[in-house]
Amino acid sequence: MPTSKKHKPSCKIWIEHKGKPVLGKGGAQILEQIEKQESISKAARKLGMSYRYVWSYLQQIEKNLEEPVMETFRGGKSGGGGAKLTELGKNLLAEYKCVEGYLDELLVDAEYWEVIGLKISARNRLKGKVLAVQKEGLTAMIKVQLMVPAVVTSLISKEAVEDLNIKVGDEVEAVIKATEVMIAK
Repeated sequence: MPTSKKHKPSCKIWIEHKGKPVLGKGGAQILEQIEKQESISKAARKLGMSYRYVWSYLQQIEKNLEEPVMETFRGGKSGGGGAKLTELGKNLLAEYKCVEGYLDELLVDAEYWEVIGLKISARNRLKGKVLAVQKEGLTAMIKVQLMVPAVVTSLISKEAVEDLNIKVGDEVEAVIKATEVMIAK
């Protein structure tokens, strides 16, 4: 949680494949510009980078992934060549942007910092064991038996259940927040 107006939490994100870095912020910008400009040379100019640097960067991504992230087209009498992202390239860019957006929101969300224990009062955290998980549509219902003799039920998104990998028998904390009960693992 930011403790001063002079500084704030920050992080760098990159995607790896088999322990090798594949895509960081600069690579995401390159892929994004190729998608917009439909040209490696135009993307390089837009980013203020040399064509050679961008080409080498893309080759390194493909070498580490062992698959192409772009398709190129030769120019000819009718016009110049071009480039577009493959499905893998599009998915890689989307995954990077998703993680980046999520972390950006998280780092400035004071409520998140409270939830992870920096400001939460002890009486709002109840340890328990998952008794049941019911997924239906976009939501899931988690039934938690509290360590104190009580059971609470939390209605959370199905995506959250899958992200936290919640299953019957897991030990979790029921974090009580105003009108809802969240699940922390």
